[in-house]
Amino acid sequence: MASFRFPDGLIGLGRRQIRIYNQLALHPAVGAAELRRKLIRLPCLISSHPYWAERGWSMAGRIELVARPA
Repeated sequence: MASFRFPDGLIGLGRRQIRIYNQLALHPAVGAAELRRKLIRLPCLISSHPYWAERGWSMAGRIELVARPA
């Protein structure tokens, strides 16, 4: 499997998305509407990041971004 070198900004977006998923899972009633709005927006920001335009979008890259240790 190829290893991807992601820019810090893209890694930060991926980590923020995981943190929000975890917050919703642990405390679904606390600020849920705002967290869900962020979860709608973050994948759009990740998908439209300039990295994908330069390197090309790939499912393997998206999976590695999500699976990256924090």
